[in-house]
Amino acid sequence: MDNRNVTDLLKKVRKIEIKTRALSHQIFAGEYHSAFKGRGMAFSEVREYQYGDDVRNMDWNVTARLRAPYVKVFEEEREMTVVLLIDISRSGLFGTEGMAKKDMIAEIAAVLSFSASINNDKVGALFFSDKVEEFIPPKKGRSHLLHILRQIIEFKPTSDGTDIGEALRFLTNAIKKKCTAFVLSDMLDVDSEGNPRYEDALKVAVNRHDISVIKVHDPREITIPDVGLVHIKDSETGRSSWVNTSSRKVRSAYSQWFMTVSKNETKLFNKYRVDNVDIATDKDYVKGLLS
Repeated sequence: MDNRNVTDLLKKVRKIEIKTRALSHQIFAGEYHSAFKGRGMAFSEVREYQYGDDVRNMDWNVTARLRAPYVKVFEEEREMTVVLLIDISRSGLFGTEGMAKKDMIAEIAAVLSFSASINNDKVGALFFSDKVEEFIPPKKGRSHLLHILRQIIEFKPTSDGTDIGEALRFLTNAIKKKCTAFVLSDMLDVDSEGNPRYEDALKVAVNRHDISVIKVHDPREITIPDVGLVHIKDSETGRSSWVNTSSRKVRSAYSQWFMTVSKNETKLFNKYRVDNVDIATDKDYVKGLLS
C-alpha cells in the first residue's frame, strides 16, 4: 500500500469511528448485556441458606460438611466475547438504493465492534465467502479494534460464492467458550427449492453460542420491475441470461421464489430460536438494531 492509499484508509476508519461511536452509545448504553439471552453466571461464593433461597442452588457438599444448609451464590459474568461473521461474497456488491449491501454490512459491523469495545468485551471477526477468508481471534484493545475496522473496509475476498454453513462450522470449532455471534449477510445461501443450506451448521452452533442474524437486503431484490428485456448476471456464479421482465408470469415466479426463501428462512430461525432482523439498504439500520 502506498502512502496515499494508507491516508485514504485512515480517513475512512476515522469517519466510521466518529459516526459509530455515537451510535454505539445511543444503541447499547446500559442495555448492551441485557440484550442477549445467553449471559453466563459465574460462581462467586457460598453462604448460609436464607428463607426464600432457591433450593436448586444448594451446595450439598458444604452442607454435609458443616451440618448446616448452604447455597451457592452466583454473579453475572459481565464480560462477553463477541464474534462478527461478516459476509464478503460478491452478492454484497449489489445496491440500487441508499448504499450497497456490503457497505451497510460494514457499517453495522463497525457499530457492533465499537459497542463491544466500549463495554470492555473481547471482539473478533470472521470474514467469509464460500470459505473462511480470514479469522481474527477475539481480543480487547484499541489497536485490535482498528485492525478489525481496517479489514472490514479494505478486505478483498479470493472467492465469489457464499457458504454460511462453513462460517458457522468454523465458529463452532474455533471458539470453545460460549460467545455472542452476529451473522451479517444477505443470507442468500439456499438450494434450488429455496431452503437454507446452512441448517445443519446452525443447529450445532446455537447449542454452543448465542447466534443473532442481521440480514441486509436491497429493496430491488424483492420484486422485478417491468423494464423489458434485460441481461442478468449472477455475480457469484458468473452465469447470465436474458430475462423478459415485461412478462407478468416471470415477475410473479420471481416474487413467489423470494417469498418462499423468506418464509423458509423465518421458519428456520424460529425453529432454533435465533434472534434476527431484516434491514433494507434504503432504511435506517439503527431502528433494526434497536429491535
